[in-house]
Amino acid sequence: MRRAARHCLVVVLPALLLPAAQAAERLVAIGGAVTEIVYALGAADRLVAVDSTSRYPAPATRLPDIGYLRALSAEPILALKPDLIVHAEDAGPPEAMAQLRAAGVPLVAIPDAPTVDGVEAKIRATADALGHEDAADALVERLRRELAAARAGIDADAARPRVVFVMQFEAGSMLAAGRGTAADAIIELAGGINVGADFTSYKPLGAESLLAARPDVVVTVDRAMAGYTDAAEVLALPALRLTPAAAAGRLVVMDALLLLGFGPRLGEAVANLASALHAAP
Repeated sequence: MRRAARHCLVVVLPALLLPAAQAAERLVAIGGAVTEIVYALGAADRLVAVDSTSRYPAPATRLPDIGYLRALSAEPILALKPDLIVHAEDAGPPEAMAQLRAAGVPLVAIPDAPTVDGVEAKIRATADALGHEDAADALVERLRRELAAARAGIDADAARPRVVFVMQFEAGSMLAAGRGTAADAIIELAGGINVGADFTSYKPLGAESLLAARPDVVVTVDRAMAGYTDAAEVLALPALRLTPAAAAGRLVVMDALLLLGFGPRLGEAVANLASALHAAP
């Protein structure tokens, strides 16, 4: 006996099939490099707020500021009614992130390794979250070209200067960068030698340690210069004044987000730092 055919009507609701990235129209970006990538991908029109580390490009500074990325509060963010949050993986505290998830807001953590591969991964993860995969290919290609040009300008035969990166200046000691830090990675890319490579993270170094390390150049970020009038005042501090860097007057000050952010401007950061490190004394 022939069995009667069964027919089933399937109704497809297009809105339900849209990925979250396409549906999201109220975007919050947390982390300076993440925000830079959102702009570079052409998705800035969806931003409703950023965190306080998002200082570039200039239009980002005119958006509502939700606070420092590691000291967030969920309530002000929820008040903006975001439908997607892309954030640096170290954003927090965990309680605030848990509260945002519990409220039903999609969160996408963006990896933050301070390496060239890490920047590419950061770009692609952000693009995937936003549905801008094609733009990511072009941005990664631009990053590679700019980085190659910056590295090509470093004379392979030239002596590599010894560099101390200082995050914070004190009269008797300096908070210096060791290996595994973004500062260590950018110094290496720019053709320098980090004198703090024998310790990890950040460590206070006194005059005796710095004299033994013999840095040729001191590198720091703009915010560390608050309270000092000029380079001469910094290099005259007791912990630095007997170093080769102080004798040569070599203090390099760069924008913190550009130097340490490991974002889409990495090629520019390497070019600027390499130019300063390898300039004639």
